[in-house]
Amino acid sequence: MEQNPAPPPALGEKEARRRQMILYGAPVRTIFTLALPLVFYNSLHQVFQLLDTLIAANMGAGVVSTVSFVAQIEVMLYAVGSGLSVGGSIIISRSYGAGDMAAVRAHISTLFFTCLAIGALILSLAVPFARPFLRLLRMPDDLLGEGTLYFMLAVTGIIFQFINTIYLATEKSRGNTKTIMWCNMLVMVTKTALNAAVILLMKGGAISLRTAMLLLPAATITAQLSLTVIALATLTSRKNPFRLSLRACAFRRTFLVPLANLSIPVFLEKFIFAFGKVIVNSMCAAMGSTVVGALGVSNRLGGFSTNPPAGFQEAESSLISQNLGNRNLARALGIFYRTLVINLIIAAAFFSAMMLCKDRIILLFARGDAAFAAEINTIYTYECWDSVLVSLNASVMGLLYGFGRTRVSMILNVVRLFVYRIPPLFLLMHFTNLGISAVGIAMLISNGAVGITSLIVAIAFIRRLKTGTARIDL
Repeated sequence: MEQNPAPPPALGEKEARRRQMILYGAPVRTIFTLALPLVFYNSLHQVFQLLDTLIAANMGAGVVSTVSFVAQIEVMLYAVGSGLSVGGSIIISRSYGAGDMAAVRAHISTLFFTCLAIGALILSLAVPFARPFLRLLRMPDDLLGEGTLYFMLAVTGIIFQFINTIYLATEKSRGNTKTIMWCNMLVMVTKTALNAAVILLMKGGAISLRTAMLLLPAATITAQLSLTVIALATLTSRKNPFRLSLRACAFRRTFLVPLANLSIPVFLEKFIFAFGKVIVNSMCAAMGSTVVGALGVSNRLGGFSTNPPAGFQEAESSLISQNLGNRNLARALGIFYRTLVINLIIAAAFFSAMMLCKDRIILLFARGDAAFAAEINTIYTYECWDSVLVSLNASVMGLLYGFGRTRVSMILNVVRLFVYRIPPLFLLMHFTNLGISAVGIAMLISNGAVGITSLIVAIAFIRRLKTGTARIDL
Protein backbone atom coordinates (compact mmCIF):
# COMPACT_ATOMS: atom_id res chain seq x y z
CA MET A 1 0.00 0.00 0.00
CA GLU A 2 2.90 2.38 0.74
CA GLN A 3 6.42 2.60 -0.60
CA ASN A 4 7.80 1.97 2.87
CA PRO A 5 4.99 0.16 4.64
CA ALA A 6 4.98 -0.14 8.40
CA PRO A 7 5.13 -3.65 9.85
CA PRO A 8 1.69 -5.23 10.24
CA PRO A 9 0.07 -4.89 13.67
CA ALA A 10 0.77 -7.81 15.98
CA LEU A 11 -2.26 -9.64 17.35
CA GLY A 12 -2.58 -10.27 21.06
CA GLU A 13 -3.06 -13.80 22.37
CA LYS A 14 -6.81 -13.34 22.92
CA GLU A 15 -7.34 -11.88 19.46
CA ALA A 16 -5.31 -14.68 17.86
CA ARG A 17 -7.39 -17.33 19.66
CA ARG A 18 -10.63 -15.70 18.51
CA ARG A 19 -9.41 -15.62 14.91
CA GLN A 20 -8.43 -19.29 15.14
CA MET A 21 -11.94 -20.18 16.41
CA ILE A 22 -13.63 -18.16 13.65
CA LEU A 23 -11.67 -19.88 10.91
CA TYR A 24 -11.25 -23.41 12.24
CA GLY A 25 -13.47 -23.95 15.33
CA ALA A 26 -16.59 -26.12 15.55
CA PRO A 27 -19.16 -24.25 13.37
CA VAL A 28 -22.21 -24.37 15.68
CA ARG A 29 -20.17 -23.46 18.75
CA THR A 30 -18.52 -20.61 16.84
CA ILE A 31 -21.88 -19.29 15.63
CA PHE A 32 -23.31 -19.28 19.15
CA THR A 33 -20.14 -17.77 20.65
CA LEU A 34 -20.31 -14.80 18.29
CA ALA A 35 -24.09 -14.57 17.98
CA LEU A 36 -25.29 -14.92 21.58
CA PRO A 37 -23.99 -11.51 22.73
CA LEU A 38 -25.72 -9.95 19.69
CA VAL A 39 -28.91 -11.94 20.27
CA PHE A 40 -28.93 -10.97 23.93
CA TYR A 41 -28.42 -7.34 22.98
CA ASN A 42 -31.07 -7.41 20.23
CA SER A 43 -33.62 -9.00 22.56
CA LEU A 44 -32.81 -6.58 25.36
CA HIS A 45 -32.83 -3.72 22.87
CA GLN A 46 -36.37 -4.69 21.91
CA VAL A 47 -37.40 -4.60 25.55
CA PHE A 48 -35.85 -1.14 25.94
CA GLN A 49 -37.51 0.05 22.73
CA LEU A 50 -40.82 -1.08 24.14
CA LEU A 51 -40.01 0.77 27.36
CA ASP A 52 -39.25 3.89 25.29
CA THR A 53 -42.57 3.50 23.51
CA LEU A 54 -44.26 2.92 26.86
CA ILE A 55 -42.66 6.11 28.17
CA ALA A 56 -43.96 7.99 25.13
CA ALA A 57 -47.37 6.40 25.67
CA ASN A 58 -47.47 8.06 29.09
CA MET A 59 -47.45 11.35 27.18
CA GLY A 60 -50.36 10.37 24.93
CA ALA A 61 -51.08 8.65 21.62
CA GLY A 62 -50.06 11.80 19.72
CA VAL A 63 -46.51 11.63 21.12
CA VAL A 64 -46.28 7.93 20.21
CA SER A 65 -47.29 8.80 16.64
CA THR A 66 -44.74 11.65 16.43
CA VAL A 67 -41.94 9.43 17.73
CA SER A 68 -42.91 6.61 15.33
CA PHE A 69 -43.05 8.95 12.32
CA VAL A 70 -39.70 10.61 13.05
CA ALA A 71 -38.06 7.27 13.85
CA GLN A 72 -38.44 6.10 10.26
CA ILE A 73 -36.96 9.35 8.94
CA GLU A 74 -34.00 8.93 11.29
CA VAL A 75 -33.47 5.46 9.83
CA MET A 76 -33.45 6.99 6.34
CA LEU A 77 -30.66 9.41 7.26
CA TYR A 78 -28.84 6.85 9.38
CA ALA A 79 -28.82 4.51 6.36
CA VAL A 80 -25.69 6.22 5.04
CA GLY A 81 -23.68 5.25 8.10
CA SER A 82 -25.26 1.79 8.13
CA GLY A 83 -24.34 1.23 4.50
CA LEU A 84 -20.74 2.27 5.05
CA SER A 85 -20.49 0.12 8.17
CA VAL A 86 -21.80 -2.99 6.38
CA GLY A 87 -19.62 -2.46 3.31
CA GLY A 88 -16.57 -1.61 5.39
CA SER A 89 -17.16 -4.54 7.72
CA ILE A 90 -17.23 -6.97 4.77
CA ILE A 91 -13.89 -5.66 3.46
CA ILE A 92 -12.29 -5.58 6.91
CA SER A 93 -13.53 -9.12 7.65
CA ARG A 94 -12.03 -10.41 4.39
CA SER A 95 -8.64 -8.84 5.21
CA TYR A 96 -8.87 -10.13 8.79
CA GLY A 97 -9.62 -13.66 7.59
CA ALA A 98 -6.74 -13.46 5.09
CA GLY A 99 -4.36 -12.37 7.86
CA ASP A 100 -3.49 -9.00 6.27
CA MET A 101 -3.46 -6.89 9.45
CA ALA A 102 -1.85 -3.84 7.84
CA ALA A 103 -4.79 -3.67 5.44
CA VAL A 104 -7.22 -4.06 8.36
CA ARG A 105 -5.80 -0.94 10.04
CA ALA A 106 -5.83 1.03 6.78
CA HIS A 107 -9.45 0.07 6.07
CA ILE A 108 -10.62 0.99 9.58
CA SER A 109 -8.97 4.43 9.43
CA THR A 110 -10.26 5.21 5.94
CA LEU A 111 -13.78 4.07 6.79
CA PHE A 112 -13.91 6.15 9.97
CA PHE A 113 -12.86 9.47 8.44
CA THR A 114 -15.05 8.95 5.36
CA CYS A 115 -18.11 8.31 7.50
CA LEU A 116 -17.36 11.26 9.77
CA ALA A 117 -17.25 13.67 6.82
CA ILE A 118 -20.49 12.35 5.34
CA GLY A 119 -22.25 12.57 8.71
CA ALA A 120 -21.28 16.23 9.07
CA LEU A 121 -22.64 16.95 5.58
CA ILE A 122 -26.00 15.31 6.34
CA LEU A 123 -26.33 17.23 9.58
CA SER A 124 -25.64 20.56 7.85
CA LEU A 125 -28.50 19.90 5.41
CA ALA A 126 -31.10 18.17 7.61
CA VAL A 127 -31.42 20.69 10.45
CA PRO A 128 -31.96 23.93 8.43
CA PHE A 129 -34.54 22.29 6.16
CA ALA A 130 -36.33 20.20 8.80
CA ARG A 131 -39.85 21.66 8.43
CA PRO A 132 -40.10 21.56 4.60
CA PHE A 133 -38.56 18.08 4.70
CA LEU A 134 -41.27 16.83 7.09
CA ARG A 135 -43.97 18.51 5.02
CA LEU A 136 -42.62 16.78 1.92
CA LEU A 137 -42.92 13.46 3.74
CA ARG A 138 -46.52 14.36 4.67
CA MET A 139 -46.28 14.41 8.43
CA PRO A 140 -49.83 15.05 9.71
CA ASP A 141 -50.48 18.75 10.40
CA ASP A 142 -51.42 18.09 14.01
CA LEU A 143 -47.98 16.55 14.57
CA LEU A 144 -45.90 18.96 12.45
CA GLY A 145 -45.29 21.74 14.99
CA GLU A 146 -43.78 19.66 17.78
CA GLY A 147 -42.56 17.08 15.28
CA THR A 148 -40.22 19.60 13.62
CA LEU A 149 -38.47 20.47 16.89
CA TYR A 150 -38.35 16.80 17.85
CA PHE A 151 -36.79 15.91 14.48
CA MET A 152 -34.17 18.69 14.67
CA LEU A 153 -33.04 17.46 18.06
CA ALA A 154 -33.12 13.80 17.04
CA VAL A 155 -31.02 14.31 13.91
CA THR A 156 -28.40 16.34 15.81
CA GLY A 157 -27.06 13.12 17.27
CA ILE A 158 -26.28 11.63 13.87
CA ILE A 159 -22.55 12.41 14.14
CA PHE A 160 -22.29 10.42 17.35
CA GLN A 161 -24.32 7.58 15.85
CA PHE A 162 -22.06 7.47 12.79
CA ILE A 163 -18.90 7.29 14.92
CA ASN A 164 -20.43 4.58 17.08
CA THR A 165 -21.63 2.58 14.08
CA ILE A 166 -18.19 2.50 12.50
CA TYR A 167 -16.55 1.59 15.80
CA LEU A 168 -18.96 -1.29 16.34
CA ALA A 169 -18.53 -2.40 12.71
CA THR A 170 -14.78 -2.71 13.24
CA GLU A 171 -15.36 -4.77 16.39
CA LYS A 172 -17.84 -6.98 14.53
CA SER A 173 -15.41 -7.60 11.66
CA ARG A 174 -12.93 -8.95 14.23
CA GLY A 175 -15.58 -11.14 15.89
CA ASN A 176 -15.53 -9.07 19.09
CA THR A 177 -19.27 -9.30 19.69
CA LYS A 178 -19.11 -9.09 23.50
CA THR A 179 -17.77 -5.54 23.20
CA ILE A 180 -20.66 -4.72 20.86
CA MET A 181 -23.14 -6.07 23.40
CA TRP A 182 -21.74 -4.13 26.37
CA CYS A 183 -21.40 -0.89 24.41
CA ASN A 184 -24.96 -1.06 23.15
CA MET A 185 -26.25 -1.92 26.61
CA LEU A 186 -24.56 1.21 27.93
CA VAL A 187 -26.48 3.29 25.39
CA MET A 188 -29.79 1.56 26.12
CA VAL A 189 -29.57 1.80 29.91
CA THR A 190 -28.44 5.43 29.82
CA LYS A 191 -31.17 6.43 27.38
CA THR A 192 -33.96 4.63 29.24
CA ALA A 193 -32.87 5.96 32.63
CA LEU A 194 -32.88 9.52 31.29
CA ASN A 195 -36.28 9.02 29.63
CA ALA A 196 -37.71 7.63 32.86
CA ALA A 197 -36.36 10.68 34.70
CA VAL A 198 -38.13 12.92 32.16
CA ILE A 199 -41.45 11.18 32.84
CA LEU A 200 -41.02 11.57 36.59
CA LEU A 201 -40.30 15.27 36.17
CA MET A 202 -43.35 15.67 33.95
CA LYS A 203 -45.62 13.73 36.33
CA GLY A 204 -44.31 15.84 39.18
CA GLY A 205 -45.18 19.04 37.35
CA ALA A 206 -41.55 20.21 37.05
CA ILE A 207 -41.70 20.31 33.25
CA SER A 208 -44.46 20.56 30.65
CA LEU A 209 -45.54 17.84 28.23
CA ARG A 210 -43.93 19.75 25.35
CA THR A 211 -40.60 19.99 27.16
CA ALA A 212 -40.77 16.32 28.16
CA MET A 213 -41.28 15.22 24.57
CA LEU A 214 -38.32 17.28 23.37
CA LEU A 215 -36.11 15.86 26.12
CA LEU A 216 -36.56 12.35 24.66
CA PRO A 217 -34.16 12.91 21.73
CA ALA A 218 -31.85 14.82 24.10
CA ALA A 219 -31.63 11.64 26.18
CA THR A 220 -30.73 9.67 23.04
CA ILE A 221 -27.97 12.15 22.17
CA THR A 222 -26.52 11.89 25.68
CA ALA A 223 -26.59 8.10 25.56
CA GLN A 224 -24.92 7.99 22.13
CA LEU A 225 -22.30 10.49 23.28
CA SER A 226 -21.36 8.22 26.20
CA LEU A 227 -20.50 5.48 23.71
CA THR A 228 -18.72 7.92 21.39
CA VAL A 229 -16.31 8.77 24.20
CA ILE A 230 -15.48 5.06 24.60
CA ALA A 231 -15.24 4.57 20.83
CA LEU A 232 -12.78 7.42 20.34
CA ALA A 233 -10.72 6.35 23.35
CA THR A 234 -10.49 2.79 21.98
CA LEU A 235 -9.87 3.74 18.36
CA THR A 236 -7.05 6.13 19.28
CA SER A 237 -5.45 4.02 22.04
CA ARG A 238 -1.82 3.02 21.46
CA LYS A 239 -2.70 -0.41 22.87
CA ASN A 240 -5.08 -0.98 19.95
CA PRO A 241 -3.18 -2.60 17.04
CA PHE A 242 -5.81 -1.19 14.66
CA ARG A 243 -5.88 2.36 16.07
CA LEU A 244 -6.94 5.27 13.86
CA SER A 245 -4.33 7.08 11.87
CA LEU A 246 -4.65 9.61 9.05
CA ARG A 247 -1.29 8.35 7.79
CA ALA A 248 -2.70 4.80 7.57
CA CYS A 249 -5.72 5.91 5.51
CA ALA A 250 -6.00 4.44 2.04
CA PHE A 251 -8.06 6.93 0.06
CA ARG A 252 -7.31 4.96 -3.06
CA ARG A 253 -9.38 3.39 -5.80
CA THR A 254 -8.46 -0.12 -4.64
CA PHE A 255 -10.36 0.47 -1.38
CA LEU A 256 -12.91 3.18 -2.19
CA VAL A 257 -14.38 1.46 -5.27
CA PRO A 258 -15.08 -1.87 -3.49
CA LEU A 259 -16.37 0.11 -0.49
CA ALA A 260 -18.77 2.04 -2.72
CA ASN A 261 -19.86 -1.09 -4.59
CA LEU A 262 -20.73 -2.80 -1.31
CA SER A 263 -22.01 0.19 0.67
CA ILE A 264 -24.15 2.08 -1.84
CA PRO A 265 -26.60 -0.83 -2.36
CA VAL A 266 -26.87 -1.27 1.42
CA PHE A 267 -27.45 2.46 1.86
CA LEU A 268 -30.09 2.48 -0.89
CA GLU A 269 -31.68 -0.65 0.58
CA LYS A 270 -32.01 0.84 4.07
CA PHE A 271 -32.85 4.34 2.84
CA ILE A 272 -35.51 3.19 0.38
CA PHE A 273 -36.93 0.71 2.87
CA ALA A 274 -37.19 3.42 5.55
CA PHE A 275 -38.60 5.85 2.99
CA GLY A 276 -41.17 3.24 2.06
CA LYS A 277 -42.10 2.93 5.74
CA VAL A 278 -42.58 6.69 5.85
CA ILE A 279 -44.94 6.34 2.89
CA VAL A 280 -46.79 3.58 4.75
CA ASN A 281 -47.02 5.86 7.81
CA SER A 282 -48.40 8.63 5.61
CA MET A 283 -51.00 6.25 4.18
CA CYS A 284 -51.92 5.07 7.67
CA ALA A 285 -52.23 8.67 8.86
CA ALA A 286 -55.20 9.02 6.51
CA MET A 287 -57.04 6.69 8.90
CA GLY A 288 -56.09 8.87 11.87
CA SER A 289 -52.80 9.97 13.42
CA THR A 290 -53.05 7.33 16.18
CA VAL A 291 -52.94 4.55 13.58
CA VAL A 292 -49.30 5.50 12.91
CA GLY A 293 -48.57 4.97 16.59
CA ALA A 294 -50.49 1.67 16.60
CA LEU A 295 -48.39 0.43 13.67
CA GLY A 296 -45.22 1.50 15.47
CA VAL A 297 -46.21 -0.44 18.59
CA SER A 298 -47.12 -3.47 16.48
CA ASN A 299 -43.70 -3.36 14.82
CA ARG A 300 -42.04 -3.24 18.23
CA LEU A 301 -44.04 -6.25 19.39
CA GLY A 302 -43.11 -8.12 16.23
CA GLY A 303 -39.47 -7.40 17.01
CA PHE A 304 -39.57 -9.86 19.92
CA SER A 305 -39.75 -12.67 17.35
CA THR A 306 -37.58 -11.13 14.62
CA ASN A 307 -34.76 -9.40 16.55
CA PRO A 308 -33.05 -12.57 17.90
CA PRO A 309 -32.60 -13.95 14.33
CA ALA A 310 -31.19 -10.53 13.39
CA GLY A 311 -28.43 -11.11 15.95
CA PHE A 312 -27.55 -14.45 14.36
CA GLN A 313 -27.64 -12.75 10.94
CA GLU A 314 -24.98 -10.24 12.03
CA ALA A 315 -22.69 -12.98 13.30
CA GLU A 316 -23.40 -15.09 10.19
CA SER A 317 -22.41 -12.37 7.70
CA SER A 318 -19.19 -11.64 9.58
CA LEU A 319 -18.26 -15.34 9.83
CA ILE A 320 -18.96 -15.91 6.15
CA SER A 321 -16.81 -12.92 5.12
CA GLN A 322 -13.93 -13.99 7.37
CA ASN A 323 -13.97 -17.56 6.08
CA LEU A 324 -14.16 -16.41 2.47
CA GLY A 325 -11.09 -14.29 3.20
CA ASN A 326 -9.48 -17.53 4.38
CA ARG A 327 -10.60 -19.18 1.09
CA ASN A 328 -12.90 -21.70 2.76
CA LEU A 329 -16.14 -21.72 0.74
CA ALA A 330 -17.49 -24.96 2.26
CA ARG A 331 -17.22 -23.58 5.80
CA ALA A 332 -18.85 -20.30 4.73
CA LEU A 333 -21.88 -22.16 3.31
CA GLY A 334 -22.01 -24.40 6.37
CA ILE A 335 -22.33 -21.29 8.54
CA PHE A 336 -25.40 -20.25 6.51
CA TYR A 337 -27.12 -23.66 6.73
CA ARG A 338 -26.66 -23.86 10.49
CA THR A 339 -27.74 -20.26 11.07
CA LEU A 340 -30.89 -20.84 9.02
CA VAL A 341 -31.97 -23.79 11.18
CA ILE A 342 -31.16 -21.92 14.40
CA ASN A 343 -33.15 -18.85 13.31
CA LEU A 344 -36.22 -20.84 12.33
CA ILE A 345 -36.30 -22.59 15.71
CA ILE A 346 -35.82 -19.36 17.67
CA ALA A 347 -38.45 -17.45 15.68
CA ALA A 348 -41.01 -20.20 16.26
CA ALA A 349 -40.30 -20.22 20.00
CA PHE A 350 -40.54 -16.43 20.38
CA PHE A 351 -43.70 -16.33 18.27
CA SER A 352 -45.37 -18.84 20.60
CA ALA A 353 -44.37 -16.83 23.65
CA MET A 354 -45.68 -13.57 22.17
CA MET A 355 -49.02 -15.12 21.31
CA LEU A 356 -49.49 -15.93 25.00
CA CYS A 357 -48.55 -12.45 26.24
CA LYS A 358 -49.67 -10.03 23.51
CA ASP A 359 -52.97 -8.93 25.07
CA ARG A 360 -51.40 -7.93 28.37
CA ILE A 361 -48.52 -6.11 26.63
CA ILE A 362 -50.90 -4.18 24.36
CA LEU A 363 -52.84 -2.95 27.38
CA LEU A 364 -49.64 -1.45 28.78
CA PHE A 365 -49.24 0.76 25.71
CA ALA A 366 -52.88 1.76 25.46
CA ARG A 367 -52.81 3.28 28.96
CA GLY A 368 -56.58 2.95 29.30
CA ASP A 369 -57.30 4.14 25.75
CA ALA A 370 -59.55 1.34 24.50
CA ALA A 371 -59.66 2.67 20.94
CA PHE A 372 -55.84 2.80 20.72
CA ALA A 373 -55.57 -0.71 22.18
CA ALA A 374 -58.03 -1.99 19.57
CA GLU A 375 -55.97 -0.41 16.77
CA ILE A 376 -52.74 -2.03 18.02
CA ASN A 377 -54.42 -5.40 18.42
CA THR A 378 -56.01 -5.28 14.97
CA ILE A 379 -52.67 -4.66 13.25
CA TYR A 380 -50.57 -7.05 15.34
CA THR A 381 -53.10 -9.88 15.06
CA TYR A 382 -52.08 -10.19 11.40
CA GLU A 383 -48.46 -9.05 11.58
CA CYS A 384 -47.40 -11.61 14.17
CA TRP A 385 -47.97 -14.58 11.83
CA ASP A 386 -45.01 -13.74 9.57
CA SER A 387 -42.33 -14.26 12.26
CA VAL A 388 -40.85 -17.50 10.90
CA LEU A 389 -40.67 -16.22 7.31
CA VAL A 390 -39.02 -12.99 8.48
CA SER A 391 -36.33 -15.08 10.23
CA LEU A 392 -35.79 -16.95 6.97
CA ASN A 393 -35.25 -13.63 5.23
CA ALA A 394 -32.76 -12.59 7.95
CA SER A 395 -30.67 -15.73 7.36
CA VAL A 396 -30.58 -15.15 3.61
CA MET A 397 -29.58 -11.51 4.15
CA GLY A 398 -26.64 -12.74 6.24
CA LEU A 399 -25.63 -15.02 3.38
CA LEU A 400 -25.85 -12.23 0.80
CA TYR A 401 -23.97 -9.71 2.97
CA GLY A 402 -21.26 -12.24 3.74
CA PHE A 403 -20.69 -12.95 0.05
CA GLY A 404 -20.82 -9.24 -0.78
CA ARG A 405 -24.06 -9.55 -2.76
CA THR A 406 -25.43 -6.31 -1.38
CA ARG A 407 -27.17 -5.41 -4.65
CA VAL A 408 -29.30 -8.54 -4.43
CA SER A 409 -30.21 -7.79 -0.81
CA MET A 410 -31.16 -4.25 -1.85
CA ILE A 411 -33.47 -5.53 -4.57
CA LEU A 412 -35.13 -7.93 -2.13
CA ASN A 413 -35.91 -5.17 0.35
CA VAL A 414 -37.13 -2.78 -2.35
CA VAL A 415 -39.46 -5.50 -3.64
CA ARG A 416 -40.57 -6.20 -0.08
CA LEU A 417 -41.87 -2.67 0.33
CA PHE A 418 -42.75 -1.37 -3.11
CA VAL A 419 -44.19 -4.57 -4.55
CA TYR A 420 -45.34 -6.67 -1.60
CA ARG A 421 -46.42 -3.96 0.90
CA ILE A 422 -47.43 -0.57 -0.51
CA PRO A 423 -49.54 -1.77 -3.48
CA PRO A 424 -51.50 -4.31 -1.37
CA LEU A 425 -52.02 -1.66 1.34
CA PHE A 426 -53.30 0.82 -1.26
CA LEU A 427 -55.67 -1.73 -2.77
CA LEU A 428 -56.96 -2.91 0.60
CA MET A 429 -57.50 0.67 1.80
CA HIS A 430 -59.32 1.90 -1.29
CA PHE A 431 -61.16 -1.16 -2.59
CA THR A 432 -62.24 -2.94 0.59
CA ASN A 433 -64.00 -2.07 3.82
CA LEU A 434 -61.37 -3.68 6.03
CA GLY A 435 -60.35 -0.43 7.71
CA ILE A 436 -57.34 -0.72 10.03
CA SER A 437 -57.16 -4.48 9.38
CA ALA A 438 -55.78 -3.57 5.95
CA VAL A 439 -52.56 -2.36 7.59
CA GLY A 440 -51.97 -5.65 9.40
CA ILE A 441 -52.83 -7.72 6.33
CA ALA A 442 -50.42 -5.69 4.18
CA MET A 443 -47.64 -6.29 6.73
CA LEU A 444 -48.37 -10.01 6.70
CA ILE A 445 -48.34 -10.17 2.90
CA SER A 446 -45.09 -8.25 2.50
CA ASN A 447 -43.09 -9.99 5.24
CA GLY A 448 -44.36 -13.42 4.29
CA ALA A 449 -43.80 -12.95 0.56
CA VAL A 450 -40.25 -11.64 1.00
CA GLY A 451 -39.40 -14.66 3.16
CA ILE A 452 -40.49 -17.02 0.39
CA THR A 453 -38.69 -14.93 -2.24
CA SER A 454 -35.51 -14.93 -0.15
CA LEU A 455 -35.56 -18.72 0.03
CA ILE A 456 -35.81 -18.93 -3.76
CA VAL A 457 -32.93 -16.47 -4.15
CA ALA A 458 -30.75 -18.42 -1.70
CA ILE A 459 -31.37 -21.73 -3.48
CA ALA A 460 -30.53 -20.20 -6.86
CA PHE A 461 -27.39 -18.48 -5.52
CA ILE A 462 -26.04 -21.61 -3.79
CA ARG A 463 -26.71 -23.66 -6.92
CA ARG A 464 -24.68 -21.17 -8.94
CA LEU A 465 -21.88 -21.34 -6.39
CA LYS A 466 -21.74 -25.12 -6.60
CA THR A 467 -21.78 -25.15 -10.40
CA GLY A 468 -19.06 -22.48 -10.54
CA THR A 469 -21.18 -19.92 -12.40
CA ALA A 470 -21.22 -17.40 -9.50
CA ARG A 471 -18.07 -15.30 -9.12
CA ILE A 472 -16.57 -15.09 -5.64
CA ASP A 473 -14.05 -12.38 -4.78
CA LEU A 474 -11.72 -14.37 -2.55
